Amino acid sequence: MTLKALAQTKRIKHCNASIQVSLEEELERLKKMLNLNPNLKVAWTPDPSKELSGEVKDNNTIYIYEAEEEKAIQALRHEVIDYLITSKIVKPLVDLINLLIKAREAEIYREKEKMVETLSKII
Repeated sequence: MTLKALAQTKRIKHCNASIQVSLEEELERLKKMLNLNPNLKVAWTPDPSKELSGEVKDNNTIYIYEAEEEKAIQALRHEVIDYLITSKIVKPLVDLINLLIKAREAEIYREKEKMVETLSKII
């Protein structure tokens, strides 16, 4: 590897570390401001082939795929807002619906079986 290529590699690594640090600092600011889960983390994994700018996985890690720092920070903010809405509104609603379904599951099954039995006699 030439000295020029080595210097380029060092600059890229420094830039990469810098973007990760910027994202972590921004996430900490947002967690304090929005009173978010303290275990929420960010992982910067630039990938231009991804259709997404970012996503939340495993309920506590935000993956950012944008390569440019400003776009990466915007993607982080977007994903934090998405995480907030999902965790405070969507997830409790889905949990409630699932609880209601589970509570009525046996009754629903019996009713379905009665209907299947009735329809099979008609046909």
